[in-house]
Amino acid sequence: MPGQIQHPGYEEEKLLRVSKLLPCRDVQAGRLLALMGEPEQYSYPSIFIYGHRATGKSHVLHTLLNELELPYATVSCVECLSLGLLFQKIILSLFGSDCVPLLPRSPSLSDFVRVYKQLCVQSTAKQTKYIVLDRADLLRDMEANILPAFLRLQELVEDNVTVVLLSEIVWEKFRPNTGCFEPLLLHFPDYSKDELQQIMCEDSHPSYTSELYSAFINILLGVFYSVCRDLRELRHLAALNFFKFIEPLEKDEVKESDIHRLWRNIEPHLKKAMQTVYLREVSSVQWEQQQMAEKEAGALRGLSAHAHVELPYYSKFLLIAAYLASYNPARTDKRFFVKHHGKIKKNNFLKKHEKTSNHLLGPKPFPLDRLLAVFYSVVDSRVAPTASVFSQISSLVTLQLLSQLGHDDQLDAPKYKCAVSLDFIQAISRTVSFDIVKYLYDFL
Repeated sequence: MPGQIQHPGYEEEKLLRVSKLLPCRDVQAGRLLALMGEPEQYSYPSIFIYGHRATGKSHVLHTLLNELELPYATVSCVECLSLGLLFQKIILSLFGSDCVPLLPRSPSLSDFVRVYKQLCVQSTAKQTKYIVLDRADLLRDMEANILPAFLRLQELVEDNVTVVLLSEIVWEKFRPNTGCFEPLLLHFPDYSKDELQQIMCEDSHPSYTSELYSAFINILLGVFYSVCRDLRELRHLAALNFFKFIEPLEKDEVKESDIHRLWRNIEPHLKKAMQTVYLREVSSVQWEQQQMAEKEAGALRGLSAHAHVELPYYSKFLLIAAYLASYNPARTDKRFFVKHHGKIKKNNFLKKHEKTSNHLLGPKPFPLDRLLAVFYSVVDSRVAPTASVFSQISSLVTLQLLSQLGHDDQLDAPKYKCAVSLDFIQAISRTVSFDIVKYLYDFL
């Protein structure tokens, strides 16, 4: 049978069930099973599994361990704030809660090895035990002897145990500088477009035909595949947008076979969703509420129409500085940001065209150097003008919170305009405890 995992040490019925649970990952599952060997055989001391996020590393491994009924312990290194917690979880999963008190309150590596060997003598296991360390790259931040010890734990505890490390980075960047035992490497490549189509079509809605859902997934991947290969993110986007896709069907405006009209209906919403891939500026419930509001308003809204968007700390101050530079006359910067500016009355430097509120006239363009000068004045801590600051300005332009002007002329410095409303910038300012109204010329 094509695509079926085969191994002489396991029942064919179990392997067939595993194959059905692991679509498009039978090759990697077969290789992993070959590395693991038969249950009673001594396995290799350590296996290093790596690949990008959502490529099936953890899913394949745990499906094999569960379906083939192999003894294992899974520990997420993100959850283990200390070595003691890491050791306790391993002992708990492999030997039971009664054995955890054998460890001291703050166990060292030698304490863990001693207790493990003691428990192995009391209950000798016939099958290979597996210790799965998820997000294993965090082991590099622990004591220097922890990673080398786990790689050769089988030798230290004198037991048939294999440590499996799961990571998103390659082994060359993982290997300690001091050298260590080399694990077996297994790479999980990204899913291809056809594989993503096959996997996502298994989530088809029971109320609609599989052909309709397959057409929807094909449209979704046509839009997002160039910018996103993450299966979890794509599934999230599919769940959010499917009901918008079938909206004309529920209103009896089109037939299922009219995919072109269904595509025209969903296209603007997929383009808007493209701006929020990985950003998670809103929850799924908020997204649905926004779609309902847009339906009533009859128009799609941009990022700046939301009441709140989660931005990095310095990006918030950059946006605040951009708003001040857009709505304050340049000559007022000295009044707001220089300590000993002397007494300057508002009426003394009002010109005819400035008697109208700047907020009614709209945002005015400003150069990059003025933006940075205001930014360094309003931010609390000292920030060096690094590439990180400039990249955050580019991100604000990409998110359409800033508008860039005159970027075609390479000799002239770029100019920007702030593209957010007063309510929006006040909401952003509150998150960093900055009273922006005190710095706006119109509110003096």
